[in-house]
Amino acid sequence: MTKKQFFAEAALFSNTLIWGGTFVMIKSALQFISPMMFVSIRFFIASVLLLPFVYPLFKTISKKQLSEGIWLGVFLYIGFAVQTIGLQYTTATKSAFITGTFVIFTPILQTIIEKRVPTFGNILGVLLVTVGIVFLSSKENSLFSVFSELGAGFNIGDFLTLICAIFYAVYIVYLDKISEHQNHRFLTFAQISVTALLSIISVGVFSALKIEAIHLHKNNEVVFALLYTTLFATLVTTALQTKFQQAVTPTRASIIFSMEPIFASLTAYFFINEKLSNFGIIGAAFIFLGILASELWQKK
Repeated sequence: MTKKQFFAEAALFSNTLIWGGTFVMIKSALQFISPMMFVSIRFFIASVLLLPFVYPLFKTISKKQLSEGIWLGVFLYIGFAVQTIGLQYTTATKSAFITGTFVIFTPILQTIIEKRVPTFGNILGVLLVTVGIVFLSSKENSLFSVFSELGAGFNIGDFLTLICAIFYAVYIVYLDKISEHQNHRFLTFAQISVTALLSIISVGVFSALKIEAIHLHKNNEVVFALLYTTLFATLVTTALQTKFQQAVTPTRASIIFSMEPIFASLTAYFFINEKLSNFGIIGAAFIFLGILASELWQKK
């Protein structure tokens, strides 16, 4: 592994740690603010804070770069939007499991879009991570809990969550495809601002269609959650992923990102005493083994 790859993977790992840390505070904040309202405020503030640093670049950005940035933002927004809507109609267990399948779609899309076949180590890592997601999604030490929920019927919420997984995989692969010839500062701003604009529009649309009841009650929990997610889980993570993912294949990046639910579970355990089942611990071990297999095979 080169020095560049090492720093790139370290940056992506730090992203999963930051994303995992948002679980507790967002869960608490959503008692006082509707999901799409939260997303729109989060991305709007982030785009405003970033604007002074990228404004001088606007004159040097080509139409192609602008178009690619907009499309990347659209892919990111669709993932957020359909997952938010899907959660209204499906269980948290099914949502977590189906969202996690982006790790399966990523190597498929990498092969189709970039004509880059994943290595055997990456494929092995994907398989181990997938098994880990099944275990991690289980409840009450029952491996069949997740399958019983999946077997309860594939509804519209499940379908929308599946769309989320596919589009997040598209986002990862497309970012890898365009980032090499893009200015990473502008690309970071483009995707954040597009997501903000579409989210703001969605607040009105979702309210009109009664998809989501829009509400906002400002308190310390909401303010802290917005500050953390805006500064760290949006600005920092998007900038790091945009800059460093180009040094890592999309499939390998997706394997690294599968650590997020592990960090989320650890955060929930330490801050709100939400215990992980024994099967969840086994799932975390499988995900870790998947990352280890991908890493060791790459070195070999």
